[in-house]
Amino acid sequence: MTLRSAALIALALPLAGCISFGDKPPPTLMTLTPATPVAPGAARSVDPARAVQVNTPTVPQALASLRVPVQASDTGVAYLKDAQWSEAPNRLFRTLLSEVIAGRTGRAVLDPRTLTITPGIRIGGSLKAFGLDARSNSVVVTFDGTMARGDAAVELRRFEARVPVAAPDAANVAPALNQAANQVATEVSDWVGR
Repeated sequence: MTLRSAALIALALPLAGCISFGDKPPPTLMTLTPATPVAPGAARSVDPARAVQVNTPTVPQALASLRVPVQASDTGVAYLKDAQWSEAPNRLFRTLLSEVIAGRTGRAVLDPRTLTITPGIRIGGSLKAFGLDARSNSVVVTFDGTMARGDAAVELRRFEARVPVAAPDAANVAPALNQAANQVATEVSDWVGR
């Protein structure tokens, strides 16, 4: 090793602790858990006309992130400090919605990625809000759902749930968002099951 190489290494060592390749992840990641999960049990046969397919909802750009949005004003969005989803929120919501629909209605919910039959009911839509509203100090979940039953006309319906939070931090926002998402999923399952 030359004297010049040793000098360059000695200069670079103090800088090594300053280099960062992205934000430090929070100690835990947020997820959603169904209040009404599918009960374990035996396999069953399903009439395709009664089967349900739940597609991943579309989201606005503010929700196309693992971070939790905070609606600070009518036109301003920030992100909650030290809060991050384990997966994209629209995919987490699709999984929760599928589980709650299957658990509450008894219908088979088929994964659209592995589908080889055409289900009788197809659920889709747009997740419009899925975060903290700082103006009301509550979390908001808003889902504009679409439901197609066979060849019938497509039905549209807006679902919304608001849950107050004690403090605007991840420890309070995570369970409130889970509660609000389950409330919306329950209302959608009632819509499907009617």
